[in-house]
Amino acid sequence: MSSIIQKAKRIIVKIGSSLLTKNNIRLDDVILEKWVSQISELKATGREVILVSSGAISTGMLDLSLDKRPTKINELKACAAIGQMRLAQTYEAKFRAINIRAAQILLTQSDLINPKNRFDIYSTLITLLEFGVVAILNENDVVVNNENRFGDNDTLAAQITNLIEGDILVILTDQKGLYTADPRKNSNARLVREAVAGDPLLEKMAGDSGTSIGRGGMISKILAAKYAASSGAHTIIAWGNEEAVLTRLVNGEDIGTQLIA
Repeated sequence: MSSIIQKAKRIIVKIGSSLLTKNNIRLDDVILEKWVSQISELKATGREVILVSSGAISTGMLDLSLDKRPTKINELKACAAIGQMRLAQTYEAKFRAINIRAAQILLTQSDLINPKNRFDIYSTLITLLEFGVVAILNENDVVVNNENRFGDNDTLAAQITNLIEGDILVILTDQKGLYTADPRKNSNARLVREAVAGDPLLEKMAGDSGTSIGRGGMISKILAAKYAASSGAHTIIAWGNEEAVLTRLVNGEDIGTQLIA
């Protein structure tokens, strides 16, 4: 089975917090450079790429020497404000070093619900793609509240995939894909190589988040795939620590779990 990403023209890549830090201790320049390099390789093949990157809160936590995610809203927002600046600056510098322009867009759920705002976001993203710019999206944690929250960046990535009619949503995580059970608790768990997005059985298989700094979990990825499928987009859930995972996927390798629309 070859990767469903091979024929994709417009790709949305979501990277989780745990894949941007070294041992969950600090934002790692080498790791970010790896992602930037792989995205540049995708662009070199003529593909359009939008990046949805977590990491603002975790980066702020690390800058403030916090080893646990705060529970107070004001502390979370402070971490996001600090971390988003560092995250954006690092991405911009890495892309600029290889002559690729990058842009930052921070969103809340309200932005995509409001028809005018939704159209403005769509228009901006399409224009950035036409200019060859890599748009880097994240939830605007500083202003978000329970009423206008996406909940996690898997959901944000899926909604953006629908908005711009993306072909493939690639969700990179700290698990090798969807298993029939939680592999950390069940030694008989098997990796699901391919399934149909939206199959109710998938939600029963999904477990909890694998790290202490991330938000969401496998269930959010399964629901994101279901959402993305509503506009005809396929989803791949893959282990972000797999060597050259994005490059290998576009070259046809079968990696992770493929959820077909």
